[in-house]
Amino acid sequence: MTTHSENVKFLENIAYHSARWAGSPWAYLLAVGFALIWLISGPFMKFSNNWELIMRSASGTATFIMVFLIQRSQNKNSLAMQIKLSEIIASLHGANNRMISIEDLTEEEIHSLQKDYQRMATHIHKDEEASTHSISMEDVEETSAPAL
Repeated sequence: MTTHSENVKFLENIAYHSARWAGSPWAYLLAVGFALIWLISGPFMKFSNNWELIMRSASGTATFIMVFLIQRSQNKNSLAMQIKLSEIIASLHGANNRMISIEDLTEEEIHSLQKDYQRMATHIHKDEEASTHSISMEDVEETSAPAL
């Protein structure tokens, strides 16, 4: 009897190989070949409803499957990229470690961070020294705070 993890691993393996094959030149040539055969067969089938239905069914099925394969690949690649970026942030001296795992924040919180970094970019463009030296968000907040 197979376990849940074995089943998941098996399905992951199928999805991985399917996505790799679907992005290959052979898959592209197969799709082009199918479309050409379909077009050439049109006059012989008198451009009937069945002739049209064949292409609609095949392309609809392929699109349906590809949406899930692409989403799976994108999710996996995105997660791997997040881990790599988190590792870089964690290893850099002076980096803002609060940026690790910001993908878990709400969209509003991410927009707020983006505005903070936009302020930093504006500060860097205004301050010649800041454009060649490391600068933190705290540095920007200190220089933009009104003097008392």
